[in-house]
Amino acid sequence: MAGLNLEVFKFGVYVMFPIGIMYYFGTNLDNRFSVPEFWPRPEECNKLPRDREELKIEYDRMLARQRFKQARFEEEQRARGEGGGRSGNDS
Repeated sequence: MAGLNLEVFKFGVYVMFPIGIMYYFGTNLDNRFSVPEFWPRPEECNKLPRDREELKIEYDRMLARQRFKQARFEEEQRARGEGGGRSGNDS
């Protein structure tokens, strides 16, 4: 009879162990497995322009940035050209 009680106990452990694990990891998930400040707040995110005025403002900003980069690149090219003369393999 002792063998039957042991088998019933083992069966109970085999059934309750996965249920206990699922209960432990399945409850209170928001507090247990969350990383604070992981997702950016809405004011930190990029905002897509919605109307025509916002599109124009964004386009002008992009053009100004592109012109600034182009001017800086040309200035660097002039500075390189003045400092070392002509470089390359000209014959």
